[in-house]
Amino acid sequence: QVHLVESGGGLVQAGGSLRLSCAASGSIFVAIASINNMAWYRQAPGKQRELVATISGSGTTNYAESVKGRFTISRDNAKNVVYLQMNSLKPEDTAVYYCNLINTPSGSAYWGQGTQVIVSS
Repeated sequence: QVHLVESGGGLVQAGGSLRLSCAASGSIFVAIASINNMAWYRQAPGKQRELVATISGSGTTNYAESVKGRFTISRDNAKNVVYLQMNSLKPEDTAVYYCNLINTPSGSAYWGQGTQVIVSS
């Protein structure tokens, strides 16, 4: 059983910043960073869930074009936490943000419950 708990969402004005955190726990493989890819997704009202950023067990990162240069994904393997630093926020960044973990050997995917981000104009 894997648990992912997001935090850090909230209401911010356009141009502001937020840092989301996702703490992983519950299974022994969670502690083995090299076999887990982590990611942040978001879902705006009436839209499909979309990939925001990914980070591999070795630290390789990828970003959606819409957030490149503004968002930074990182992970603290000792704490089993992944972060999403969001700067220069725009109203179109408003969404529920979800943490995702994929155990690469098995392909099993796990999701957090989501944290709401609202960016006011």
